[in-house]
Amino acid sequence: MTIQQGFLLTRQSRDVFGKTQIELWVTGDNGPTQLLIDGEKPVFFIEQQHQHQTQQVAAQQGIPCEIKNLPLKHFDQSPLSACYCTSIKEAQRLSSLLEQHDITRYEDDIRLADRYLMERFIQGGIEYTGNFKAKTNYLSATQVKCRKSDYTPQLKIVSLDIECSEKGILYSIGLDSPMDSRVIMIGSPEPSETTIEWVSDEKALLEALIAWFNQFDPDVVIGWNVIDFDFRLLHKRAEWHKLKLLIGRANQASFFRTSNTTQQAFISIPGRVVMDGIDTLKTATYHFRSWSLESVSRELLGEGKQINNVHDRMAEINHMFRNDKTALARYNLQDCVLVNRIFAHTHLIEFAIERAKLTGVELDRVGGSVAAFTNLYLPQLHRAGYVAPNLHPENWLASPGGYVMDSIPNLYDSVLVLDFKSLYPSIIRSFLIDPMGLIEGLKLEIGIGENQAVAGFRGGQFHRTQHFLPQMIETLWAARDIAKRNNEKAFSQAIKIIMNSFYGVLGSSGCRFFDTRLASSITMRGHEIMKQTKALIEERGFQVIYGDTDSTFVSLNGQLSQAEADKVGHELVGYINQWWQTHLRQEYALESMLELEYETHYKKFLMPTIRGQETGSKKRYAGLIGEGESERIIFKGLESARTDWTPLAQSFQQQLYTLVFHGEDPASYVRQFVEDTLAGRYDERLVYQKRLRRKLSEYQKNVPPQVRAARLADEINQSLGRPLQYQNRGHIEYLITLNGPEPKEYLKSGIDYQHYIDKQLKPVAEAILPFIGLDFKTLSEPQLGLF
Repeated sequence: MTIQQGFLLTRQSRDVFGKTQIELWVTGDNGPTQLLIDGEKPVFFIEQQHQHQTQQVAAQQGIPCEIKNLPLKHFDQSPLSACYCTSIKEAQRLSSLLEQHDITRYEDDIRLADRYLMERFIQGGIEYTGNFKAKTNYLSATQVKCRKSDYTPQLKIVSLDIECSEKGILYSIGLDSPMDSRVIMIGSPEPSETTIEWVSDEKALLEALIAWFNQFDPDVVIGWNVIDFDFRLLHKRAEWHKLKLLIGRANQASFFRTSNTTQQAFISIPGRVVMDGIDTLKTATYHFRSWSLESVSRELLGEGKQINNVHDRMAEINHMFRNDKTALARYNLQDCVLVNRIFAHTHLIEFAIERAKLTGVELDRVGGSVAAFTNLYLPQLHRAGYVAPNLHPENWLASPGGYVMDSIPNLYDSVLVLDFKSLYPSIIRSFLIDPMGLIEGLKLEIGIGENQAVAGFRGGQFHRTQHFLPQMIETLWAARDIAKRNNEKAFSQAIKIIMNSFYGVLGSSGCRFFDTRLASSITMRGHEIMKQTKALIEERGFQVIYGDTDSTFVSLNGQLSQAEADKVGHELVGYINQWWQTHLRQEYALESMLELEYETHYKKFLMPTIRGQETGSKKRYAGLIGEGESERIIFKGLESARTDWTPLAQSFQQQLYTLVFHGEDPASYVRQFVEDTLAGRYDERLVYQKRLRRKLSEYQKNVPPQVRAARLADEINQSLGRPLQYQNRGHIEYLITLNGPEPKEYLKSGIDYQHYIDKQLKPVAEAILPFIGLDFKTLSEPQLGLF
């Protein structure tokens, strides 16, 4: 049998004639291949003391079940047996019956295809053999054997976007890929520069889409809100026409479902992956003021859509469909092109591939931290003789969060920021924190000998050799260092997210390995490290003015040049890292992986007070860094860094802080800016942009301004016969007028300029002016003439 290599696209398990079948779709140098694996038995685990009762329950219900005693145990050391069933349905039925008899099952929630892959350590890349048959457009293999591979694919990608009426009737479907770029449009042929495939009606439109997928056979479909909007509507219209959307490989239909609890939409297309631009950017930790395609494309690419206003857009689309279909085709295709360019610009496909190769999660998995940890940890745990615990009930004790020190407010010269590199992962490595290591460590005495445990917090203690997580992080850490050296940004970002998520999953009751002793042994150790580091810095004669999770802010007691500050920074880092090396060796007989880095020198730095108080702020500051043309102000937690403040406040803050940080008197600037605001010269900067986090009907007692504006907008929409825009969450743009909040698109009252002075400019100014002996109230009041 020839050995082939490929990359995993989709996985599915099902029952066929009373037995299981796992269907894996992979893509490789020979194109797509369907791997069919028959007869894998679903398994879960029970305590051996329940073996006889389990056999009785299975026999009474006629469920074929093989129970084997295995050298596996639970974290409480109970010996376990494995229950093997013939089909997925029988395994689920038996598990449900055992629950009724109060018999605990372990790992019964792990899907068959996931278990098959993780137990073989298959993460993205896959090597396989089997009996191959050539089919139309693909190979199919039976009697398959699989193992892991490091294969990296070249994926065929298409960007999809639909246009429709406000009632959801389809007009056109845009498809843009290197293979083919076209718009499928309902209507009679017209000459066009855009490639248009003309069809007679909506059913023919859907059939043409199916034919396109069969002909060009993409691996990945991308789009903007593509699952929840485009595919939701495509399925709805296909259902209306009693048409199966056969866009999967092997002529299989796509399957669309919505979660009963979260209303989140999911799509499954055999052999193809669907990746939504918004979800993938969020998973890669991108943040934007607005997640509209217009806003994100303008921020990343410097260009946006041809029509942006939601009402203009709908009216314009309807007009184009009736009168200028070639213009609609250009508009439709432009959205597809923008999404392709965003994916290329941010390397999202490369990011998803590297994440899959590192963790085994699906290419289209949103979030997936718990799944990634489970994939990597579970097979190692089994080989060490343990089965994973079940999820906790919700009444768990949370661990404390990251260390945040009280700040010392002031306007400072020369402040250094010293950061611990990946503090939580380095604590896990240094102090050997690990789920199985905790269980094994609890059997030992605490001490520094080889056969003694390392002390943690809240009763946690850890075995010195029996653990996996420290090595998992070490492997990822080394890979990230190589990725950074090679300037592989997508790979480096994927590793960083995974490493940092490992603490998060151990501190979350949504993970089966959650234990407050694990999470607390990380965060409370972090507190200890930050406090000790502060003491070490202050022993050297410097003032620590703030600390947050892994960052320490150090005042150098005067204005230093960049070179002088760099020298102090490097000396401090060298001294502290050496101190931790010695301390861990002497106190715990451990090797320190803690690494403090000199991050930034702020030439000027503001630590403000909490608004209206004398106490120092937390997570809010600003500072001036860089030299010459590269000089800039960094804002953290202040108005300029927050999307819920108006552009007015942000532009005011930027210039005000620039003046103060350069030692210039800002008095005349403040006066003039207030006057210009009152005179209406900055009206375009007065727009609030807020997210509606709930349905409008759910806001009852406390009704914030954005909700009042949204309700007013939809009342007007209704009266004009337009679609309601804001009933189910979304974003609203509004201004504060003399009659209260009004939506930007239906603004009719005069603007309440005093609101903007008091609520937008005043808080910005009062954060910094007192430190230079000025007062906003005095500066902003009208100047009185002399009598």
